[in-house]
Amino acid sequence: MNHEAGRLLLRRAWLALAAASALAGPGPALAQQVLTVAAFPAVDEIVRAAIPAWKKLHPNVDIKVVSREFNDHHTAMTTALSTSVYLPDVMALEVGYVGRFATGGGLEDLAQPPYAIGRHASRYVPYAVAQATNRKGAIVAAPADIGPGTLLLRTDVLARSGVSEAELTRSWDSYVAAGVKIKRTTGAYLLAHARDMKDLLIRTGLQPGEGLYFDSDSRVLVTTPRFVRAFTLAREIRRQRLDARVSAWSNEWSEGFKRGTLATQMSGAWLAGHLNNWLAPDTRGKWRAAQLPEGAFAAYGGTFLAIPRAAKAANKALSWQFIEMMTLERTQQLAAFKSQDAFPALLSAYDDPFFEQPIAFLGGQPARLLWREATRRITAPSVHKQDAFAAEVIDTELDKVLDQGKDIATALADAARLLEKRARR
Repeated sequence: MNHEAGRLLLRRAWLALAAASALAGPGPALAQQVLTVAAFPAVDEIVRAAIPAWKKLHPNVDIKVVSREFNDHHTAMTTALSTSVYLPDVMALEVGYVGRFATGGGLEDLAQPPYAIGRHASRYVPYAVAQATNRKGAIVAAPADIGPGTLLLRTDVLARSGVSEAELTRSWDSYVAAGVKIKRTTGAYLLAHARDMKDLLIRTGLQPGEGLYFDSDSRVLVTTPRFVRAFTLAREIRRQRLDARVSAWSNEWSEGFKRGTLATQMSGAWLAGHLNNWLAPDTRGKWRAAQLPEGAFAAYGGTFLAIPRAAKAANKALSWQFIEMMTLERTQQLAAFKSQDAFPALLSAYDDPFFEQPIAFLGGQPARLLWREATRRITAPSVHKQDAFAAEVIDTELDKVLDQGKDIATALADAARLLEKRARR
């Protein structure tokens, strides 16, 4: 299809959508409309900050932000999509939920006219688009921000232990050995939970077309070498008593950051902002960022904007215009980055001098340059409708290995049998 034919097709699609809107929402031409956007912190603040720019373009369209805490928001969106009740016009989704909803049919396929997000695919960080693409090629959401993985290091703890950044990042074996030294000399734990290491290692060494737990033909992958190694190193962490056995976002987790009892944390780059803003602001200057050990590159989280298929037809054209503004306008992407540490999904934002600015919380390190480099080397796994269930199964089996001494090969084989039954559904 040539360029002009493509433009004509899109124009016809938008005209058809406008006609549907007119049928669905009769009334005065200048009647005030309301676009409802459902979000969670801090995405809600990003949306609110964008309202003045939106009103300049659409003075007769108000933005209503419905904000809930992270878990409550995604529970509400799950219910809304399954019942088609209380659906917003636009919903924010964390990447894990994008994969869960991608095969359900409840979200508009933005790859299709009139949206045709494929026109803009090259403008986004490549792996972010892949995260929202299901196995049939449907793109169910647009990436708003991403979470390049990083290793955050507590420099005062490392100084007291005599451990260098190179020791922690050279290899995973070196990381564990450095943890032994840190624990012996300072009493601090290497990381919060051995599960954190497993979560990263199963994301490394992926082959094209592979998901985390299933391949493109829904074959189960949890007995492959990357899972064996992930479980083996997590078990070594526990045997050496190098993890604090605390879960992310718990009170004990935040206290570990405040008290200096956690020497490192593998996470998305956004965690540095959370530490600075509310988790452990008094530790400013005591942290540094590094790339993940052994040359690993992985994505941790990310926010997407989607349009429910059963949402009001009268608002869908506006919903897409709102998503375009939030994800494809450099000004909006940088505003979210500077105010909420929302790492841009838009490549044209990556030449901004803000990337080069020192980060006071990280002792003046220009760490955004490090994270920018990571985004270029991350490969997103393919999504599968059973990913969420598979994650629960694997975590359960890992707990049995760590806490009950279950054999790793047996644990992974048991997980595989359960997932093979589920994959056939």
